[in-house]
Amino acid sequence: MGHMKTAHRWPGLFASRVLAVATLFVCPPAFTQRISAAADSPVMRQLPRFTAETVPAMGSEEVPAPPLKAAPPAPSGLPGNGLAQHPMLVFGENYNKLLIVDHGKVVWTYSTGPGLEHDDAWLLSNGNVLFTRMQYIAEVTPDKKVVWRFDAPDGTEIHGCQPIGLNKVMFILNGLPPKLMVVDISSKKTLVSHALPAPSTTDRGTVHGQFRHVRYTADGHYLVPFFSMGRVVEYDKDFNEVWSYDVPTPWAAVRLKNGNTLITDERDVRTFEVTRDKKIAWDLVKKDLPEQYWYGNTQTATRLADGNTILCSRGGDQMGPQMVEVTPDKKVVWVLQDWQHLGPVTAVQVLDDPGLPEHPGDSQR
Repeated sequence: MGHMKTAHRWPGLFASRVLAVATLFVCPPAFTQRISAAADSPVMRQLPRFTAETVPAMGSEEVPAPPLKAAPPAPSGLPGNGLAQHPMLVFGENYNKLLIVDHGKVVWTYSTGPGLEHDDAWLLSNGNVLFTRMQYIAEVTPDKKVVWRFDAPDGTEIHGCQPIGLNKVMFILNGLPPKLMVVDISSKKTLVSHALPAPSTTDRGTVHGQFRHVRYTADGHYLVPFFSMGRVVEYDKDFNEVWSYDVPTPWAAVRLKNGNTLITDERDVRTFEVTRDKKIAWDLVKKDLPEQYWYGNTQTATRLADGNTILCSRGGDQMGPQMVEVTPDKKVVWVLQDWQHLGPVTAVQVLDDPGLPEHPGDSQR
């Protein structure tokens, strides 16, 4: 039996080695890098589904977004490879269209009509796209079928969400009071509904500015940026406060794999990394960069597996870059300023970054 087992394994082993050698000598580096990325990042294997013939130009529940205003071509000589720098899911305020970019082209879009606003979205390992639209949160398939939707009740808003596995979604319902919620989308049961502090319990004008992003950490904690109250607070599973940091307008906060927290302060156009003992480990404002790469503002930042950081900006009237990628020592390696194809960029998901998007702690965005 042992001999037969070895004999059956040999052709497969031989073939795999031949394929490896052939790939090394025949396939271009970009192709082999893409194979490696697909192995490390399951969402890369889903990309062919977004360009398949089964994808309609408009889904049955899509609403056309207003077209982008005419914009001048991108400046020449910008660092990096433009839209071809990363395969990515891109979205932003003031342009309600989710876009997937691959090989330097927009290959898929999903439009939700005029109004406000896209603030958070995820391409999952099963190929579905989870997103917020202020008035609701939804999950759609690559062929644009809505598989789940939660509408915000009157007087409430939704700006941030995160998948926890493929069946659960966490989000904050801005309101009076605001609530952090976890919903099982299969059973449609609410698993968590916990009231959070708010600046006022009577002023309805406070609802819009209460919260933007919220994140669930690898150790099962909730990381909550209180945008209008000027604090980032970490709660344990029982909503005991275990860590906090004061910052004027925290639009987003992300727990990094090194244990630090990456925070975006919209008012000060600042992105910084703070340790558990509240020391600044890394700090960047736009004036740290050459003036020609200054962005209008910043709302979120994504820390890539290689240590680089992408700063996202919704810009101002189609002026300046929408994304800037810097190394840990603040060297600019990529500037995307392409208002002909993309609108404001509130956030980005880089699709060839390794890990499962729905596995808390894998993604640093």
